[in-house]
Amino acid sequence: MRIIDDVKLDFKDVLFMPKRSTLSSRKQVSLERTYTFKHSQKQWQGVPIMAANMDGVGTVSMAKALASHKLFTTLVKSVSAEEITQLAQTISPHHFAVSTGTGEADWQRLQDILRDNPHITFICIDVANGYSESFGDFVAKVRNLYPNHTIMAGNVVTADMTQELILRGADIVKVGIGPGSVCTTRKQTGVGYPQLSAIIECADAAHGLGGHIIADGGCTNPGDVAKAFGAGADFVMLGGMLAGHDEGEGQLIEEHHLTQQLDQATQQPIIETKRFVQFYGMSSDTAMKKHHGGVAEYRSSEGKTVKIPYRGAVQATILDLLGGIRSTCTYVGAQNLKQLSKCTTFVRVTQQINNIFS
Repeated sequence: MRIIDDVKLDFKDVLFMPKRSTLSSRKQVSLERTYTFKHSQKQWQGVPIMAANMDGVGTVSMAKALASHKLFTTLVKSVSAEEITQLAQTISPHHFAVSTGTGEADWQRLQDILRDNPHITFICIDVANGYSESFGDFVAKVRNLYPNHTIMAGNVVTADMTQELILRGADIVKVGIGPGSVCTTRKQTGVGYPQLSAIIECADAAHGLGGHIIADGGCTNPGDVAKAFGAGADFVMLGGMLAGHDEGEGQLIEEHHLTQQLDQATQQPIIETKRFVQFYGMSSDTAMKKHHGGVAEYRSSEGKTVKIPYRGAVQATILDLLGGIRSTCTYVGAQNLKQLSKCTTFVRVTQQINNIFS
């Protein structure tokens, strides 16, 4: 047994320190990045924010909406081959990835999709635990068959495994174990790593090899997304922040509640209708029953199912998110997103916001 004594940080533990800036308006800040990936040698340009490959988030409708803002979507594994083919004819392949697990059925599905859609360039190899030897072997197998595709792989939280996956063929490593809003891995297993420190350490390891990382999970507001970029993330992946919208294609749940107010005409209590959308982790009971027929006897659920308020179209959320990050850049003097990490000084805090009226 060994204990690491140095402090590891999460988003809640820091704030950006403001600095002098020559920027006079948020309009002057560019959020687009241009990357060239280590193995595929493909160049990508856009706003490096990704929708997670989760039910209710990584959908075809979400991909279309985000692509109009130059954002990216990792499609959930259950999207059909037919839907992917139609999407590939609608938006640029630079704005979405096909997701796969490591099983035989997953491997065959991936090959079928890429055979029918040779211009798709992004593959996301996604498992909960990226530390197994078999996972590294699978990444190497995919790289061997698809040398010109850009491969994302994860999830991990440490520098050594980030380097290992890049050396096995991953262009981009997904970083995050347990920080998601509907993930219960830390509760069920006691395994994890504070997300901000994971990003800092994994980004340093990846960039030293010419690779890239995705900060996957833990962001609850635009400020957290900005902190992930400030810590060195090349991409930030969002689940809960993009859930609950029309584009998530989830079923609306309506609830009717009696209020304390009376209708003036009838003097009867006014009934208020509230609308919600179900959101769940991809290792939850709900997801496993939907996609696999139930939870296997040898494992437990590592996700939860919640109801979140219905949020309408995703457009307003996107604009709020991008506006918040631009504002961060103006506070620290970064003229574009590329400069944000260079302009970042984090200060440790014990409290971030005043909750008196929350």
